[in-house]
Amino acid sequence: MDSANPTIKAPTVLSPGKRNKFSSWRRGIPLYFMILPGFLFFAIFKYMPMAGILLAFKDYDPFVGFWESKWVGLEHFHRLFSSPDFFTLMWNTLALSAVNLFFFFPAPIILAILLNEIRLAWFRKSIQTIVYIPHFLSWVIVISVTFILFSTQEGGVNKMLVEWGFPRFELLTNPEYFRPLYLSQNIWKETGWNAVIFFAALASIDPTLYEASVVDGASRWRQLWHITLPALKQIIIILFILRVGYVMNTGFEHILLMQNPLNLGVADVFDTYVYREGILQGQFSFTTAVGLFKSVIGLILIVLANRVAKKMGEEGVY
Repeated sequence: MDSANPTIKAPTVLSPGKRNKFSSWRRGIPLYFMILPGFLFFAIFKYMPMAGILLAFKDYDPFVGFWESKWVGLEHFHRLFSSPDFFTLMWNTLALSAVNLFFFFPAPIILAILLNEIRLAWFRKSIQTIVYIPHFLSWVIVISVTFILFSTQEGGVNKMLVEWGFPRFELLTNPEYFRPLYLSQNIWKETGWNAVIFFAALASIDPTLYEASVVDGASRWRQLWHITLPALKQIIIILFILRVGYVMNTGFEHILLMQNPLNLGVADVFDTYVYREGILQGQFSFTTAVGLFKSVIGLILIVLANRVAKKMGEEGVY
């Protein structure tokens, strides 16, 4: 041993457990890079903007800035709950959400089950492609086509009715037709796309289950009840819980384009109210409070729905 270096450090030896953790971490590096864009998206566009919640408790003044604006506590919430528009907005929002929840939500499930019964593969794929296409059309196009067809004076349908001696059909101006029209547009545009996840679940069912049920003499209805629906049950419950959390969100662009002075009494919801009061009139703090109220209600509903699912013996979302 050299006298100038009386001690020589032995190389560091990792324990088997630490070596396994390090090697597994290295193997996961490609996966970490894959999730990095999604992580950055949520961090930048979902979590960082949450600092803006403070505006709900301030009287925001753009001339003094975000941090220097005066605190007002719950004043904006008191203004919201005491507003004469609050109950109208709440009723319209809940009514449209109920329409979506009880009529639009089952539509993709029914479509997926019906298409699953088609035995000709080329025909089934053709129908799937056709029902997917409307999803890729913007609401501007959908509403424009609706106006072209059903506007009172220049709509193609009303012109045809007049030529045949029938009265004009006031579809766009009669408040009674707003919710059915809203629902039918949602079903036409989004049912095919929302059915994709149910198609995938149905494709994972073991075909031998159906073959065995045929041997046992089960009818198509029995196969649906005892094989198809149980395979979809967990997905239906999860999506239903998530949908309950969006009760206060009814589709801003869709409703805004469909609004007019004659149907505003049933078409005005929290989303359009926030746009009108916040963007057009510059009441940023007040509309932030409205948005926070919506988010809190959605969080409470999704937690309650998940708890109910757990008590019923289902897995739930978390």
